[in-house]
Amino acid sequence: MLRQTYENWEYILVDNHSTDGSGAIAAGYASRFPGKLRIVRTESFLSQIQNYNFALSCIAPDSKFCKMVQADDWIFPDCIRSMVEVAGAHPAVGIVAAYELEGEDVHLDGLPYPSPETPGRDICRLYFLRHKYLFGSATSLLMRSELVRSRVPFYEERYMPFEDGHACFDLLKTWNFGFVHQVLTYTRRQPGSMISPAISSELELLIQLTMLVAHGQDYLSEQEYVRCLALAERRYFSGMARLACILRKNQRKDAYFWKFHKQALASVNYALNWGVLIKWLPRAVIDKGWRKFWAIWDN
Repeated sequence: MLRQTYENWEYILVDNHSTDGSGAIAAGYASRFPGKLRIVRTESFLSQIQNYNFALSCIAPDSKFCKMVQADDWIFPDCIRSMVEVAGAHPAVGIVAAYELEGEDVHLDGLPYPSPETPGRDICRLYFLRHKYLFGSATSLLMRSELVRSRVPFYEERYMPFEDGHACFDLLKTWNFGFVHQVLTYTRRQPGSMISPAISSELELLIQLTMLVAHGQDYLSEQEYVRCLALAERRYFSGMARLACILRKNQRKDAYFWKFHKQALASVNYALNWGVLIKWLPRAVIDKGWRKFWAIWDN
């Protein structure tokens, strides 16, 4: 933040009852840069989404734009300047993104150059119909402050951990989407599950299904929605049925993994249990092929 080429900003640091000494480090920086860094403290320890919402409630009442930077993420020196330029030049743009460096890979591609402004409806349809997700993480985006102030709370806890994506789909019903064709943010890659590398693919299918159920009817025709939903259910649940067999055969369990999926599905009124998995098992066998599926089971 201190290296930003755009200078008219205030950085709000939230001390959520930290016990690792980071509060003292932040206070030291705030004393060195008065008027730039402001420290606020929560009255009690807050969950992650509650903490995000608290931080967003602290933005200055006269601010025009808002940008989150999550812990361990970075933004490059021209990030704020480049994003503000797009939003300032296009009054109907409510959210601005850019290419994101996640680990060693560049993400959020899919829009033609230069495309500084695209209708929000088109961005959402691009995801549902072609699986091009352009929102990244909260660090990837700059938003108009009036949008932040219009939603209290801004993030809905029931959608954790995909709350930022759900907020974008809601906002783009009435706002356009801006994009900067530069790598402007870095997102720390979360460590994968210890069970199997295959689990990461199921996460993407989970996101596709839950986002579609929650928002698809706002952006798709009835025929498109029915078709997309059938495909999303098939890909996700048949994949989970296959994965359950792998884990059962290897006698390996990851309680957090299954709890994570159950909670995410519950947010859109879906259930995940053995009854559901058994129902989808024949589909998993057909999709994978008898020989390959038996090899998975028999290894």
